[in-house]
Amino acid sequence: MKRTVIIVLSILLPALIAFIAYSGYNVVYQPNIHGDKLPYDLFVEEGTTVEQVYAQLLEDELLIEKDGFLLLARNKGLDTVKSGHYVIENSMSNNTLINALKAGLQKPVQITFTGAENLAELSGKLGKQLLADSTAFYEALNVPMEGWEGPLALGAFLPDTYEVYWNSSAETVVTKLYQNTIAFWTPTRMKQAEALKLTPGEVSTLASIVMKESSKATDRPLVARLYLNRLDKQMKLQADPTVIFALKRLNPDEPVRRVLTRDLKVNDPYNTYVIDGLPPGPICVPEKSALLSVLEAPTHDYIFMCANPDKPGYHAFARNYAGHLINQRRWTQYLDSRKIYR
Repeated sequence: MKRTVIIVLSILLPALIAFIAYSGYNVVYQPNIHGDKLPYDLFVEEGTTVEQVYAQLLEDELLIEKDGFLLLARNKGLDTVKSGHYVIENSMSNNTLINALKAGLQKPVQITFTGAENLAELSGKLGKQLLADSTAFYEALNVPMEGWEGPLALGAFLPDTYEVYWNSSAETVVTKLYQNTIAFWTPTRMKQAEALKLTPGEVSTLASIVMKESSKATDRPLVARLYLNRLDKQMKLQADPTVIFALKRLNPDEPVRRVLTRDLKVNDPYNTYVIDGLPPGPICVPEKSALLSVLEAPTHDYIFMCANPDKPGYHAFARNYAGHLINQRRWTQYLDSRKIYR
């Protein structure tokens, strides 16, 4: 009997050991990610534990075999996962995934933003896409950037698509935005600005007015040249968007859908019906296309414009005040017909 037991054990024990070894190998090295879940983006905030990451993987049904991942992670000394954006692109093994999390092998993300009304809005756009919150971005954006200090600050951060690490500091991201603005101003573009008798800051200021005046790509260059013509003739710009900007500085919560005659007299350094030349700085964060609309504005001799009721979003242009009054009357009648009085 004893001999029989020894024989049985001598057969079963190696098999059991082999089975355990095989199972352990599978837990560590076999692919354990559902292919239909790929690619999978994992965003890990500061202080996230491996247990929390494991819970997220289970919730999203990413793991083929649920057992083994957490035990292996603990055996490898992974307690708190490094913050970042991790991308699972193929069916990794538990071992490969845990090593990536432990080493912090994250991948950058692409962030995009268009123009913004102000730095607070830009902060919110950035904070929604990255780990740093809007407050951190607002503080970083308000640090003076060389050449774009004070009222020129809105022109320091060029709207574009950027590749950054998701957990980058607000300061790092803001610096990248600023560097892109500096890179935009090549020697060729500096000469274009000089030919218009404008500085980069003034181009940015005019571009912001053009951008608020028109949303149409084909209309903006014509609008830009009209303002340049007025500057050359030393005429006041008389740009309605600057009046709206001035009104919002006085009362941020009051909506302005129609500029009234009394609004044109508002005493504000941004009201171009009152001041000569350009206002102190941009009235929004201007986009690249708006900057190019100014730098590459086509030649024409229009000096008056008014919104065109027949082509919403576009303008009706005039070379003289008599023609402008006709266009203006048509636009006023259009607003009245829509009962837009403010």
